[in-house]
Amino acid sequence: MTNIEKNEGRQSGPVDCDAAVHELYHFLDGELTQERRDQIARHLDQCAPCGSAVHFESELRKVLADQCQEQVPDALKERIALAIGEADRHGA
Repeated sequence: MTNIEKNEGRQSGPVDCDAAVHELYHFLDGELTQERRDQIARHLDQCAPCGSAVHFESELRKVLADQCQEQVPDALKERIALAIGEADRHGA
């Protein structure tokens, strides 16, 4: 069962601020049906506080994704490549 199918039960009725906030992460994660996404998007377009909330959460996710990526040092990459090459030569 997909996340969209799991969320189908929540997707009835009009979208008010409570519903929009409750389904915000499902909306951002693309886990809603297209119909429900459209309903929530219309609410977000018409409701400044909810629109601001989704914009903030979306931007926060981008910042976290950009800042929370660990960089592997080049020296470690080289050591791993050498170890793999060594293992390949010895048939491991």
